[in-house]
Amino acid sequence: MMKPTAEWLKSFKEIREKLTCPAPINNYFTMPEIAGKKLDLLDFGIVSIPTGVILVRDPLCYLDCEEEPYFTEVPPGEFHAVACVVSEDDSDCSRYAAVRVQFTKKEAVTFEEALIGNENLSELEDDEYYGFNVDAGLACICDIAVRDAFCEFYDDWSESNPGKNIYDDYFAAIFAKSYAENPKHQREGGDWINWIVPGTIYHLPIFQTGFGDGTYPVYFGYDADGKICQLVIQFIDIDLAYGDED
Repeated sequence: MMKPTAEWLKSFKEIREKLTCPAPINNYFTMPEIAGKKLDLLDFGIVSIPTGVILVRDPLCYLDCEEEPYFTEVPPGEFHAVACVVSEDDSDCSRYAAVRVQFTKKEAVTFEEALIGNENLSELEDDEYYGFNVDAGLACICDIAVRDAFCEFYDDWSESNPGKNIYDDYFAAIFAKSYAENPKHQREGGDWINWIVPGTIYHLPIFQTGFGDGTYPVYFGYDADGKICQLVIQFIDIDLAYGDED
C-alpha cells in the first residue's frame, strides 16, 4: 500500500477546500423529491470491510491487485450500501444517483473527495474532481482484502474458462436472478447484486453507475467532530441533470 509523501500531504492541506462536494448529498438520502424527480432508497445489503482500507472501482475493468486504495482509512466492519434512486417515470428507467455507506450513526456535515495520495494536486481546477473510471457501467466499494480475494477468483475463473467473458458467462446470470427476486428499481437484466466472493464470507455489492460509463467522484463524509462517518459515490448531480435550465 502506497503512503503519501510529506510534500503531497502539505499540498493536500492547502487545496482541501477544492475537494469539498458541491452538491447537497445529505438531501439525496432524506428528501422525497429533488428537481421534480421522485427519489427512493434501495438497500443493496451488506458490504464487507474487514481491514478499513478501501477503494471504489469498476470491478470488471479496474479492480486488480495493483489498484491502490484511498489513503484515508475507514472503520472496519460490515455495513449496508444504500442507493439514492431517481425513480422510473415516463421518460426514463430508474437511475442510481448515489450510493452511501454509513460507518456511524452521526450526520455528515461535510463531504470531501476520497484520494489515493498520488494525485497531481496542482492540476485541480475549481469544480473539478479526480474520481474513478467506469467502462463496464458497474461499480463496487471494495476493501483491499476483498479486492485480493476477487482477483484470485477472477484469475482462477479465467484460467478455467478460456475464451469466455466473465460478465456474459458468469455475472449475467447472477444479475438476472437479482432482478427476478428484487425487480424494484432494476431493469430486466439486473442492475445490482450482493455477491459473496466464492470461497470467502465477503459481501461485495456490485451496482449500475447512474448514466453508465464515465468518471465519478467518491466522497468521505465527516461528522461535526471531524471523524469519518460515511462514504458516498455520486453518479448523478440531480439538480444539474434534471433541474430547469433557467
